[in-house]
Amino acid sequence: MTAVLIITVIALFAGLLLSLAARQLPASSDGIVEDINQLLPQTQCAQCGYPGCRPYASAIANDEAPINLCPPGGDSTIRQLADLLGRDALPLAEAPATDMKQNVAIIDEALCIGCTHCRDACPVDAIVGAHQFMHTIIKAECTGCELCVPRCPVDCISMVAAR
Repeated sequence: MTAVLIITVIALFAGLLLSLAARQLPASSDGIVEDINQLLPQTQCAQCGYPGCRPYASAIANDEAPINLCPPGGDSTIRQLADLLGRDALPLAEAPATDMKQNVAIIDEALCIGCTHCRDACPVDAIVGAHQFMHTIIKAECTGCELCVPRCPVDCISMVAAR
């Protein structure tokens, strides 16, 4: 019975300390990070220099990154971020190597060996196919991010103008 009483007192004391510590800590910025993340296009293309949209949103919220690094989002996303954060809208930091809205990936199906490297690299699941079978691109889903191109070991992926 003594052990139960001692553990209860320790638990109550620890709970009290945690409660006091929570009141002293600054408010979390998770809300603004979520708001920023909602505005980003969720292509997870890493063209902003971050591994995905959520890390980029976190960097924006913490003033570690400017709001104009997202090529897939373009000017409209930059304007929405500027409005949300009360900042000036900036031009897109650097033009992507290709205009992503004008290009899509295609797979030369005769050369495809079905390795699935491209499918694993695609942030929007625009590549379909099974291991050891030919793959293809869903053109309507492809964002033109080109992340699949360098992953292909047989160079059967190329970028073409969207139609």
